[in-house]
Amino acid sequence: MQKKYAPAVAIYMVYIREAHPTDGRQVTANTKEEILFTQPTTLTERTAIAETMCTKLNLTLPCLIDGLDNQVATDYASWPDRMYVVGIDGKIVYKGAPGPAGFKPAEVTAALDKYIPTLLLPAKD
Repeated sequence: MQKKYAPAVAIYMVYIREAHPTDGRQVTANTKEEILFTQPTTLTERTAIAETMCTKLNLTLPCLIDGLDNQVATDYASWPDRMYVVGIDGKIVYKGAPGPAGFKPAEVTAALDKYIPTLLLPAKD
């Protein structure tokens, strides 16, 4: 998706609070895959976990880090994950359902295919 829409679209991944920390609601899959982190208490810790995730998943898109106040997660109702398309005017063009079941890249692609041509239309008086 990043290659298809560049440079017209900036795509980011935003790392929010740890969904399944070892000191919280840990899941068996995380134990098997050795994804074992406590909930970070500093931005440095959160950043280190995000960097590990990006490396392990071979992500090439830029990763932004939500603050410890979890303001992005709160504002975008993004826990545990969610996909958005935000227009150049800051308005939400597409809001996916909560993940992981709502994580549907094809819907994002359809939203972008519909939205991008509107950027090329002349402004209405």
